[in-house]
Amino acid sequence: MSYIVTTVSGGTGHILLDRPKALNALTQQMVGDIDTALESWSDDDAVTRVLITSASPKAYCAGGDIRVVRDQVVAGEDFTAFFGAEYDMNLRLAEFSKPVIALIDGVDMGGGVGISVHGSHRVVSEKALFAMPETAIGFLPDVGSTHILARLPHRVGLLMGLTGARLGAGDALAVGLATHFCPSERMAELAEALLRGDDLEAALAAVADEKPAATLPFDEIERAFSGTARGAIAAVERASGAWAETARDQLRAACPTSVLATHAVVTQAARRTLPQCLAEEAVVGARLIRRPDFAEGVRAVLIDKDRDPKFSPATIADVDDAEIAALVG
Repeated sequence: MSYIVTTVSGGTGHILLDRPKALNALTQQMVGDIDTALESWSDDDAVTRVLITSASPKAYCAGGDIRVVRDQVVAGEDFTAFFGAEYDMNLRLAEFSKPVIALIDGVDMGGGVGISVHGSHRVVSEKALFAMPETAIGFLPDVGSTHILARLPHRVGLLMGLTGARLGAGDALAVGLATHFCPSERMAELAEALLRGDDLEAALAAVADEKPAATLPFDEIERAFSGTARGAIAAVERASGAWAETARDQLRAACPTSVLATHAVVTQAARRTLPQCLAEEAVVGARLIRRPDFAEGVRAVLIDKDRDPKFSPATIADVDDAEIAALVG
């Protein structure tokens, strides 16, 4: 089953993510259907823009269906087809020649970020929540997100990548993850306007409201994450405030190897193009997935949900820098 509904109305190609019980977690079929729609609309003069929305009242998209990947890993099967298809779709979305508008009225994590942040217009409501929580399962931020995270101001991308920090609408707008704000109660109105062919900018202006304020102390975050990976972790341990307390808890629960590998890949991504970042994510991601920490992390977070993974090495101090170099080299 696809869980993707595509239509064309008012010059707008509409992709509806329709797997609400799973918070629109992406399957390979869903990824392929999104890519097929984008490809067919790219040269279709009847389609002047693309709109991506969700049928879920809670989420835009909570990520990829990573439990399937774990099953493949445990069974010794090839798991790379899903990621290859997903990354091809991410790149097509980023290079799409027409406006792509994502209406984000809830959780947007992991693979969901890949079908929102690469578009031209990322419209958020007060319910929006961005996160790349992959270090918690022994993986790394992917779907081209390292390219994005490396370019966010105040080193917020390192905070997000290493800790899985969740950014609300105000912070997402402040750092550029989101481009426009629309109150949740008017999201349906905006979608209807676009589907009847209203001018994009006029439709956005019609529902615009006062943006939520940012809540993160950006100067403190920039200072904390300005050095090495281990230096940043030490800085977070010393920092005060709610953001630092949350970051400490997230780092202590994350896979140490993934945290250090993510810092290296995001830092290097500042000098890479998006295609280069996707290629690096594929290589490093596959290496991490093959480590026992990935299966253990998915078990603890998504299957048993005991939130008590037994990672090895168990602490940042125990991770050998040579292993990180081998993973990201």
